[in-house]
Amino acid sequence: MMIRIAAAALMVAAPAAAQTRPSSTTMTCRQAAGLVQARGAVVLGTGGQTYDRFVRDRSFCEITEIARRAFRPTRDNPVCLIGYTCYEPGIGDWPGEGY
Repeated sequence: MMIRIAAAALMVAAPAAAQTRPSSTTMTCRQAAGLVQARGAVVLGTGGQTYDRFVRDRSFCEITEIARRAFRPTRDNPVCLIGYTCYEPGIGDWPGEGY
C-alpha cells in the first residue's frame, strides 16, 4: 500500500508529458477552418516543426495588431484559407489584398 502512495506522489510531481498540437496537414481544409471558427484562436502545426496561432477574426488579436488572411497546407488543399494570423503592421504597411 505504501508503495502505491509513493508511486502516486511521484506521478503528480513529475512534469507533464509534452502535448501534441493539432496539425493542419492531417485535417481537411474544412476541418482546419472549422476548428479555428469553433475555438476563436488555436495553435496549429503546419508541417514538420512549424506552427502558428490562427484566429477567427481581429477580436482575437492585440489592440495594435491587424488580422491577415492565413493560407496553410491541409490534407486536401495545399493553400487552404484556415483563418487569420495577428500581425503588427510596420510604418510601410498598408492594409490591402492580403488582409
